[in-house]
Amino acid sequence: MQDIVMNTEETKLNIRPIKFVMWLFIVASIMLFAAFTSSYIVRRAEGNWVEFELPSLFMLSTVLIIASSATMHWAYLSGKKLNFASQKMALWLTIVLGIAFLICQLLSWKQLVAERVYFVGNPSGSFLYVISGLHGAHIIAGIAVLLAPLIGVYRNIAQVKNMLRLELASIFWHFLDILWIYLYVFLLLNH
Repeated sequence: MQDIVMNTEETKLNIRPIKFVMWLFIVASIMLFAAFTSSYIVRRAEGNWVEFELPSLFMLSTVLIIASSATMHWAYLSGKKLNFASQKMALWLTIVLGIAFLICQLLSWKQLVAERVYFVGNPSGSFLYVISGLHGAHIIAGIAVLLAPLIGVYRNIAQVKNMLRLELASIFWHFLDILWIYLYVFLLLNH
């Protein structure tokens, strides 16, 4: 009889509510960007699509976001080893690289305007601004998330609590990195 009855403690998912909410946000973001990239393909096939070069700074943005993912991993490993000085440095570098990514995106938009590609006027330009701008908004949110473990380290918050913050920040930041790589490759192949 005992074999038939399942132990409810063993069947529970061992996930904190905040982590579950973060994963829901990531899934929702994936669906949002999938909708935009699908719409891009469908709209492009309809015609009235102005061809133009992607901003050259998108490549630099890609390098910056990949580098920031490496520094985020360094921060996470430093936190696990209780190396707080290294953790602080890595988090600061990740934030600086995230800001540099945003600056590159803004300069990319400036390049587009110089080439007379505007937000309004043609769907090809509109999609590029919306997709890159929406990702930029996610980067801003990611920087805000990065501040939680950074502040925690400076305030000497219990490492168990701060590691959860660091883990959430790490997962979200790596998601943003993977998302940008997907978007950049998508735009390269479909532009």
